[in-house]
Amino acid sequence: MNRISEEQPPIHVWVVDDDESIRWVLAKSLGREGMQVRTFEGSAELLDALEEETPDVLVSDIRMPGVDGLALLERVRASHPELPVIIITAHSDLDAAVASYKGGAFEYLPKPFDVDAAATLVRRAAKPKTPAGGSSAAAPTATIIGEAPAMQDVFRAIGRLAHSNITVLVTGESGTGKELVARALHETSPRANKPFIAVNTAAIPKDLLESEFFGHERGAFTGAATLRKGRFEQADGGTLFLDEIGDMPADLQTRLLRVLQNGEFYRVGGTAPIKVDVRVVAATHQDLDELVKEGRFREDLYHRLNVIRVRIPALRERPEDVPPLMRHFLARAGEELKTEPKLVLPEVMARLQNFEWPGNVRQLENTCRWLTVMAPGREIHLQDLPPEIAERAPVETSRPASSATATPAAVATPSEAVGAAPAAAAPASGGVWLSDLRLWARAELAKGRDGLLDEAAPAFERALLEVALEASRGQRIEAAKRLGWGRNTLTRKIKELGLGDDE
Repeated sequence: MNRISEEQPPIHVWVVDDDESIRWVLAKSLGREGMQVRTFEGSAELLDALEEETPDVLVSDIRMPGVDGLALLERVRASHPELPVIIITAHSDLDAAVASYKGGAFEYLPKPFDVDAAATLVRRAAKPKTPAGGSSAAAPTATIIGEAPAMQDVFRAIGRLAHSNITVLVTGESGTGKELVARALHETSPRANKPFIAVNTAAIPKDLLESEFFGHERGAFTGAATLRKGRFEQADGGTLFLDEIGDMPADLQTRLLRVLQNGEFYRVGGTAPIKVDVRVVAATHQDLDELVKEGRFREDLYHRLNVIRVRIPALRERPEDVPPLMRHFLARAGEELKTEPKLVLPEVMARLQNFEWPGNVRQLENTCRWLTVMAPGREIHLQDLPPEIAERAPVETSRPASSATATPAAVATPSEAVGAAPAAAAPASGGVWLSDLRLWARAELAKGRDGLLDEAAPAFERALLEVALEASRGQRIEAAKRLGWGRNTLTRKIKELGLGDDE
């Protein structure tokens, strides 16, 4: 870890948070980095102190009694526009991220955060910078739910683009919510009070695409009885969302490129150029780089669209978001059908979090509607799940020969499997992976091997550690939380297992 040089003046950091433990942690961790830290319990004390001196960086909680973090941010931006403010919050949603950036925050840091990452962020904020400006754009109405680190990256991108009219390419698998992100980009932009027009390129017949995009003059072709404005004219001043851009035919790609270059086009059958001011947000589930290599997508158009890329993770990459998404969709389905929202039992939620969700969030939403209609009781049990989910769940394959009745195996979390009972308790054990472990143990014991735990236990811990670190994008506090360890335990295990140094 790079420590602050003795030749450099120390960075003066002020921390305001009504949570004493957060103030203590930040004071200790930033102090170890050579920074001068001063803490405040509330905004009033901090504002008084700002009248006499100014720190290099201010770190503020977003929700506090009295003057909250966003109101404090507004007052600090008015009186000290050069002071970088880092907003920290336990409420890691899109509204909080966008509000922070629109208020002029240097960065948005959701809890729990890694103290090393926080120190790096403070150092970066202390460097010379251009002050951010505010925006009067409307607050977002698109509902995007996500607590996973990968979704926080999406929220940050939307927040940073809130002041911009720049072209954006949204990528991700089908069903991940690309249109929701496009709507959020529009609703947080200066164009929020103008039209948002969405076009699914793959859903329009090829011979109608040109007219759909650019409109047509009366009599331009058989059936064109009246003048029709195309999507570009309809979106003038606002945002045009081009979904599944990878399916656009080559000839239309050429016309789109010209519009992006100079904002002009001709209606079908027209002779006068039409000038529009449109922000384009494109989306695709395909690999555009590969399509360019294959000659199926224009490289110059690709570079025009790929100015800023926002990738939406697949649902299987963020299983921690399944519970809040389930609650949201079940509540909405209950409201639509005028019934009480269903409740998901813990063992059912564990199975849903372990499901691959090939259709992503869209499939999860449809599953919630299915369960609202088909589950007989208020509580959702394992046997209530749709067949495509129930049938793909892992099932314990090794059972004692004396078992008279075969019952489905329940899904166990890794922590439950560690303390699993012997083979006789197979129905409550961990599924296929535990069967494989038993087969391996039997084979090794048959060879006369000793010390099996010395080999199996580190391998087990290593696998869980690697997956937890991957899922948390290297954020150790988050990984430790996932595993049920303290951060010190996780750091020690990383060192013991040779996964990296203790820093």
